[in-house]
Amino acid sequence: MPVGWGEPVYGKLDADLAAAMMGINAVKGVEIGAGFASVAQRGTEHSDEMTPQGFLSNNAGGILGGISTGQDVVVTIAVKPTSSIRLDRRSIDKAGSRSIVNTPRAARSVRRHPRDADRRSDAGARADGSRAAAPRAERRRGDADADRCARAGTTAERRDRQFRR
Repeated sequence: MPVGWGEPVYGKLDADLAAAMMGINAVKGVEIGAGFASVAQRGTEHSDEMTPQGFLSNNAGGILGGISTGQDVVVTIAVKPTSSIRLDRRSIDKAGSRSIVNTPRAARSVRRHPRDADRRSDAGARADGSRAAAPRAERRRGDADADRCARAGTTAERRDRQFRR
């Protein structure tokens, strides 16, 4: 990177790079140069000494005072693991009731948490989270799609497959 990119106060190169890295999905941390390891270093260990031939180290990651030094810019990012996993995870629904969520094959699956069975009739709920045909009076208002599928004689699984197409 050329020497002199960035500004010392408001247009700092390291701030711009950190903002750009945090704009990447799932990035939760950004280190420039030695990053968090620099807090364990002494000032004499962390400083990048200069000789007529150039810098002896690059602990600052190629940026000093918000301006590029001409060294390689070193940026390290931390990426969080995906939360869309196939294992059951606890959550809540829009009404605030507990539910179990898992993500089989990239399609979202939500079912009621077993402890909430006493709060509302879960007649027709299957272990896999789908619903068997239940009397209309027991269905929630948001199950209009399930009503349409029941009238058409399709199953919840078939409805889910149709939705994924």
